[in-house]
Amino acid sequence: MIAGRAHTEEVTVFADVPLAIDPDEVLRFQGYKRGIDVPTPDVLALFDEALALGRTLIAPSAAVRWLDVTDRSAGTVIAGGVTLTIPDIERLWGRVERVAAGVCTIGDALERRVSELWDERELPLAVMLDSVGSGAVESQEGIRRDVKVTNRISPGYGTWDVAEQSQLFRLCPAAAAGVSLNDACFMRPAKSISLLVGAGPEARVDHYFSQCARCWMAGCAYRRVPARRPVRR
Repeated sequence: MIAGRAHTEEVTVFADVPLAIDPDEVLRFQGYKRGIDVPTPDVLALFDEALALGRTLIAPSAAVRWLDVTDRSAGTVIAGGVTLTIPDIERLWGRVERVAAGVCTIGDALERRVSELWDERELPLAVMLDSVGSGAVESQEGIRRDVKVTNRISPGYGTWDVAEQSQLFRLCPAAAAGVSLNDACFMRPAKSISLLVGAGPEARVDHYFSQCARCWMAGCAYRRVPARRPVRR
């Protein structure tokens, strides 16, 4: 057990979160590899159209709850009465004293418009607009603290079971950002990201959770960084 500290909890809700959408990130969702694939003028024109449309539809918001860690082990973190089972977490994160459970979203207007474009058979614009939305939700600013903060992780990435999403949502003030979770652990709006970070004087701050660096898919068109070792399953 972690003793000697009074339990504290902080909830912060952000509205109109500033976004800086990275064109390379949007094109990555289209299958273009940064520095390798060069989009043609017609693709760039489609991107400009989708970006302009997307900016009128995006309504970014985020909500974060900070909690004290009350217990932990090599593969679990306990906070707010909830046990999060994350394989090898203490080795990867170090001995964190606090965790932040959060969610960010761009709302549902963009995905509704994508659906309308599909129905109208405007398929290239629908696909590009969807990628703009994915790039936008990825671009929402990270959590900043005055202590060491780990990289964010999310259920379904690496070895963290996606079924843990329901446990994370017991801590995360998702409703404050307009995000809900169904029985299949699928978030609504779809363009949403849940996350967990740890913090403390002994927290590890590096890029060990970069899934691309450890991914076994050698030919993945969406790879952000090179693999650290030969990729194989």
